[in-house]
Amino acid sequence: MSLFVNLPLSFAAKEPRYIDMLIDQGVYPELGMDTFAVQNLDLKWHIQTAERFAEAGLSCGIHLPFFDLAPGSLNDAILRATRETLHKASLFAQVYEPTHFVGHPDYEAGQHDLYYDEWLARSRKTWLQFLEQDQSGAQLFLENTFELSPKPLVDLVQSLPEDRVGHCFDVGHWHSFAKGAQRKDLSTWLEAFSPRLGHLHLHDNDGSGDQHLALGAGSIPLMQLFDYIQEHELYPTATLEPHTEEAFPASIEFLETHSTSVCFLASDEDVR
Repeated sequence: MSLFVNLPLSFAAKEPRYIDMLIDQGVYPELGMDTFAVQNLDLKWHIQTAERFAEAGLSCGIHLPFFDLAPGSLNDAILRATRETLHKASLFAQVYEPTHFVGHPDYEAGQHDLYYDEWLARSRKTWLQFLEQDQSGAQLFLENTFELSPKPLVDLVQSLPEDRVGHCFDVGHWHSFAKGAQRKDLSTWLEAFSPRLGHLHLHDNDGSGDQHLALGAGSIPLMQLFDYIQEHELYPTATLEPHTEEAFPASIEFLETHSTSVCFLASDEDVR
C-alpha cells in the first residue's frame, strides 16, 4: 500500500518507541526532517535510524524542514539560510533512500502579492538547487499550507521539471487555512492540482484550525476528495498526519471502512 504516516524525527529521537511502533506495525514513515533533526542530530544518528527502517523493509519519505524558512524570500539573508538548511537536510535525507520529499513553498499573499514574479523566480531557483543537490532522484512534492489560492503553487510547480516535481495536496490545510470550510471550493483546488497531483496529506478538522484529527472526526468532505481522485484516475501516494496516537488507528479504520473509495492507495508501484 502506498500509504505513509508522519513521524517528526525530533519525536523519534526523544521517544524511540515511535520508531518501534511503526516497525512493529509495518508502516511506511514520512519522516519529518524538522529543525531539531537538522540542527541537533548528527549523521551517525540518521544512519542508525535509517538502518532500522531498512532492516524492517520499510521505505521512508522525507518531509523537509519548514520552520522559519522561506524558499522564495525577498530577504537575501533569509533566503540564504533557507537554502543552506534545505541543503543540509538533503544530505541527511540520502541515508534514508527516500521515496519522496515534501516541501513548503510558503507563499503568503499579504507579503508576496506585490512581488509575485520575484517571489516565483527565487522560489524556483531554491527548488532547482535542491534537486541538483539531491542524490536520490526522489520525487519532490510541494505542499499547500497558508495559500488562499492554488495559483502560486501551480505556477511554481509548472516552472519545475515535470519528471521530478508535483503537488502535495494537504486537505486539512485547504479546509482550515484556505477557508475551504466556508468557500467549499475543493473542486477548484483539485482541478488546479490534478495534472501534477502526486501526493496527499490526510487528516481532519472542523474548519476552525489545523487540528489534525482522525479521518472522519471533523467536517472535511473526504469522500468528495476520494471520489474526484477515483473518477479522474489519479494515483497519488498519501501520508496520514495524526497528532495523537489514538488518531492513527481511527484513521486506518476509516480508510478500511471506505476501502472501495481509496483503492488508489492499494498499489505499491510508487514505493521503493
